[in-house]
Amino acid sequence: MGPEAVESGVGNPPPLVVLVHGSMDRSGSWVRVVRELRDLHTVRYDRRGYGRSRHLGGGAMEAHVEDLFGIIDERQCVVAGHSYGAAIALAAAQRRPDLVLAVVSFEGPMPWCDWWPTSSAGGAAVEQVRSGSAKTDAAERFLRRMIGDDKWESLPARTRDERRAEGEALLTELASAHDDGAPYDVRKVTVPVISARGTTSDAHLRHGADVLAAELAAVEHAVIEGAGHGAHQSHPAEMAALIRRALSRAGTSGP
Repeated sequence: MGPEAVESGVGNPPPLVVLVHGSMDRSGSWVRVVRELRDLHTVRYDRRGYGRSRHLGGGAMEAHVEDLFGIIDERQCVVAGHSYGAAIALAAAQRRPDLVLAVVSFEGPMPWCDWWPTSSAGGAAVEQVRSGSAKTDAAERFLRRMIGDDKWESLPARTRDERRAEGEALLTELASAHDDGAPYDVRKVTVPVISARGTTSDAHLRHGADVLAAELAAVEHAVIEGAGHGAHQSHPAEMAALIRRALSRAGTSGP
């Protein structure tokens, strides 16, 4: 049994819009975007190892791709992926272009590339565990880097404990991304893709989105001014607009 999905706008016409979150995140991070897409049928879910799906344990990239297909359930869709979720979305699009009609990729990681820094939040977390640090400690350090010390300290103690417990999922998927090679071949991703980034994200994340835009065939490059890596939370209207553009490029603009 895979992750449970939260579906909104079920009565609206197809195709679906499936939202895939990144590492150490939850489906709830997409709520503001969903509100901007009330006229569409949206699906979001906690990936295995996180939130309500923590009981499933962590998984390598291929397990997350299979989970996404389980959520899609043979229905045509547009998939928007944030960070690690973007890599999952692109891998799924390569495998089943008959189902994944278009992708919005926001700052997906590329640790299989020579230029990707080992000092990135993900790379540092993997090295910390390999050097003997506890997975819970690596999860905390990862989140401190991504959201800042002040925001981490402001979280309730129970929430901090829950997030630290997700360290196993974090390290399993990051190790897969680092060690297993690229989960998709840009030459074989044939569906329309919008490769998006912010203007205030870390340099390697911005560069990754630029590289993806340069290498894919059917691609549109998008930049959200003033956004950092968490654009789906800070700039939901702009993210929703990208999803609508992806729907249009897929040959449907929704209702």
